[in-house]
Amino acid sequence: MTVGAKVGSTLMPYLGRAALALGLGVLAWLAMSGVAGAQEVDNVYTADANKFLAAGIAMGLGAFGPAIGIGYLGGKAMEALGRNPEAAGPIQTNMILAIAFAEAIGIYALVVAILIGFVF
Repeated sequence: MTVGAKVGSTLMPYLGRAALALGLGVLAWLAMSGVAGAQEVDNVYTADANKFLAAGIAMGLGAFGPAIGIGYLGGKAMEALGRNPEAAGPIQTNMILAIAFAEAIGIYALVVAILIGFVF
């Protein structure tokens, strides 16, 4: 079994849940914006609600990648420490540096979500 197949098989249950959550979010947006049928709603509250819903989706999707990356990185670091305990110093240094880079991507997503919610 290749590494890609192993990672893909472990992520499949989470991808199904993510797709369900995204679908429910789209349905909520459609119902809230009046696109789904019953009534026309044009007011500032609907626009604000859509902005904050978009900000929440942006943050959720933007945090998904770094969360997977940090979890995978921590697991591989523990695996490397189990195989070679003498190399704990360099492994820990490289792990912390890589986690900081992954976390920076999540912070960029947070900044974009704040901009969507409060500026635009």
